[in-house]
Amino acid sequence: MRRQILALAFIFVCTTIAWVILGATIFSRTYGSNEQLQGHVASTWGTSQQQSPPTAAYLLSDVENSTTVENGKVVVHSQTVHRQVFLPAEASRIRVNLHLNPRQKGLLWYSTYAVDFAADYSFRNDTAERQWIDFRLKFPAQKAIYDGLQMKVNDQTVALATDDQGTVGRATLGPGEIGSLHVAYRSQGLDCWRYQLGEGVAQARDFMLTMQTNFRDIDFADDTLSPTSKQLIPGGWQLTWQYSNLVSGFQIGMTMPAKLQPGPLAGEISYAAPVSLFFFFFLMFIITTIRKIDLHPMNYFFLATAFFAFHLLLAYLVDHISIHAAMILASLVSVTLVVSYLRLVVGLRFAALEAGTAQLIYLVLFSYAFFWKGFTGLAITIIAIITLFVVMQATGKIRWSQRQAPAWQISASK
Repeated sequence: MRRQILALAFIFVCTTIAWVILGATIFSRTYGSNEQLQGHVASTWGTSQQQSPPTAAYLLSDVENSTTVENGKVVVHSQTVHRQVFLPAEASRIRVNLHLNPRQKGLLWYSTYAVDFAADYSFRNDTAERQWIDFRLKFPAQKAIYDGLQMKVNDQTVALATDDQGTVGRATLGPGEIGSLHVAYRSQGLDCWRYQLGEGVAQARDFMLTMQTNFRDIDFADDTLSPTSKQLIPGGWQLTWQYSNLVSGFQIGMTMPAKLQPGPLAGEISYAAPVSLFFFFFLMFIITTIRKIDLHPMNYFFLATAFFAFHLLLAYLVDHISIHAAMILASLVSVTLVVSYLRLVVGLRFAALEAGTAQLIYLVLFSYAFFWKGFTGLAITIIAIITLFVVMQATGKIRWSQRQAPAWQISASK
């Protein structure tokens, strides 16, 4: 028995080394090309977006005088200086529709989304003269597309002048007149969407932003405001931020939920595989000892390779098919290898019942525990405790000293 245990330990160590190498290979494949793939996704779909409110400004011309001394005489120079005067927003009504549409590249899913943005802002001409007002909307990202871009002032479409920073429309407002600015576009982005109230600490009067999502797993970005109200709608949420007179340096933002990442998940399962094999070997050793089944270390070696085949096949399937389909296919292959092999070594009943059930628990169910984020450790702990309880109950009456003694010593004691 001692030699058998040493042989099993050697097989276990060698298989563990193989799993460590496989796990490192998976993570290298996953993150080695991540930067390049992410850049490719950003170039074809768009980057993260941060929308800021539009500005409304008119040009004010002042005459400035300066004096210089020329040839002993004081000379006065006059020049016209132009400066922009910005009008504060009296009210903001913003509607954002976020549609999550993830894309897979290699072993990673990227949280790409489409956004429909529409907003109405009110600006008041607080001067005593009619002014030409420049309304400027800054784009939320340079690497993006903007379809259906429109700007209206008091329901009148204005001509737009667009550059790489944004778009500008011009209209006139009379003395004390309120101009209603409507802007809208459709775009695409990656990972997160934010709305910036202004530069630094900003003030927002009569402000309301309504965001609708097609996903339930909402996550607000760091340094952002929580919604003032939430309503569950079919397939997602309707979130509202409403303030009468807000002064804040925080933004409004949504981080897109990430799908289950096949590469990192396969790597984590591979790194934890030795624990799975240890439970399986331990249970097989106890069962064969109780039932006096002669299972040679070479048989354990082939069982270990069947376990390794599961993780190897999973590692190279996940970038071609879904992670769930890869799990099912790899599980079927590995269980078939074990059951068909032990059927020849011991018998069909032991292979299908004891070994097959143990493999389903300690390989398949153990691996699926990594799908339950936040509960993986608890699930593995419960499996370990149940296994310990069953083994302790089954072996409580075994006299291990007699099991380990030589045959002549047992006969002499009798």
